[in-house]
Amino acid sequence: MEDVAAVVEQGAEQLNWLPDWAVSLLLFACAIAIPVAVHGAIFRRLQRKVENRSLFWRSLVQRTQGPSRLALLIFTLGVAIAAAPLPEVAVGALRHGLLIATMVLIGWTAVTALHIWTVVYMRRFKLDAEDNQLARKHATQISILKRAGVTLAFVVTLAAALMTFDSVRQYGVSLLASAGAAGLILGLAMQPVLANLVAGIQLAITQPIRLEDAIVVENEWGWVEEITSTYVVVRLWDWRRLVLPLRYFIENPFQNWTRDGASIIGTVMIYVDHSAPIAVMREKLEELVAESPLWDGQVVNLQVSDAKEFVIEVRLLVSAGTSPKVWDLRCEMREKMITWLNAEHPYALPRHRADVSHRAPAPAAEMETRPVFRQRVPKRSAQQEPA
Repeated sequence: MEDVAAVVEQGAEQLNWLPDWAVSLLLFACAIAIPVAVHGAIFRRLQRKVENRSLFWRSLVQRTQGPSRLALLIFTLGVAIAAAPLPEVAVGALRHGLLIATMVLIGWTAVTALHIWTVVYMRRFKLDAEDNQLARKHATQISILKRAGVTLAFVVTLAAALMTFDSVRQYGVSLLASAGAAGLILGLAMQPVLANLVAGIQLAITQPIRLEDAIVVENEWGWVEEITSTYVVVRLWDWRRLVLPLRYFIENPFQNWTRDGASIIGTVMIYVDHSAPIAVMREKLEELVAESPLWDGQVVNLQVSDAKEFVIEVRLLVSAGTSPKVWDLRCEMREKMITWLNAEHPYALPRHRADVSHRAPAPAAEMETRPVFRQRVPKRSAQQEPA
C-alpha cells in the first residue's frame, strides 16, 4: 500500500499548480469513483455468469457485493489519504474514520460468512420432504444460532468502534467502576431480554419445538412458522398468527404433535342407537380407510367407548402421515360413516323411544273393594205424583 501511495503522491505533485484542498478533493473523488465503477463492472459480469446457475451462487454474488465494495473503497481511500496534501489533524480524523469502516467491514464479512455457511449447511436437508423431521431440527438450530451470531457480531463491532473514542472509553470505564445502583437498574431492565436470549439458546439445544411443528398452545392449533431471537410466531389453522415470547415454551406446558415423528392418530366420535351393528360398522370402516389416499396404513380401529341412556358412543381411530392429513381423514371418515348408516342402517341412528300403550283395566277383586258412591234421589210427595 505504501508503494501505491508513493506512486499516487508523485502523480499528485504534477498538480502542484492547484491549491491543496482542490488536489485533495480530486484525489478523494478519484478514490471513490474509480473503485465503484470498476467494482460495478466486475459484479455485473459475475451476475450474468451466475444468472443461470443455482440459487446458492446467485445469493453468494449478491451477498458479497457490499463487503467487497467497502473493502475496495477502504483501500483506495487509504491511498488517497496518504498521498493528499492535508494537515495532520485532518489526516488523523480520516484515518480514524477508516479504522471504524474497517471494523464495520470485519463485522459485515463475519455476518456474510455466517449466512453463506448456513445456506451451504442447509442444502443437505429438504424441508418440503414428506418426512422432514431431521430437516426441521437442523433448520431450527441454524435459525436460532444464526440470529445469535448476527447479534453478537453487531454488538462486538459497535463496542469496538465506540472504544476507539477516548471519551466513550473513559465513560465506560467510569461506569463500570461506579456500577452499583445503575448496574442493578440496568440488569432489572434487561431481564426480559436476557431471559428470552437464554430461552432461545435452550430451545436451540433441547428443541421442544422446531420449525413447522404442529402444536396446540393457548387452546389454539397451528404450526411453528418462525423462531426469532425473542419470540415465536405460530401460524394458526385459520391463517391467524399467534406471537409468543421464547420463554413461554420453557415455562408453560403445550402440546407438540410432531415432536418425535410426523405420523399421528386421529379420533372420531359417532353416537348411534343401541341396536347399531358394531361388527358391520368395523368392517365398513376398514373398507373406507383402505380406499382413502390419506391413510398411512398403520392404525384403524372401531370401539364402543361408552354406553349412555339413549345412545352408545363409538370411537373411530385412524392414522395419517401428518397432522393436516389426519384432520382431513377424520372429517372424511365421519362423513362417509354417517352417510352409510343413513343409507344402509337407518335404524342405527339415534332415536328417542316413548311408551304410549293404553292403561290396562284394574282386576275384579280390586273393583269389589273400592267404595261405590251413589247419588241419593229425593222422594216425591203425593201432590207431585202424576195423574
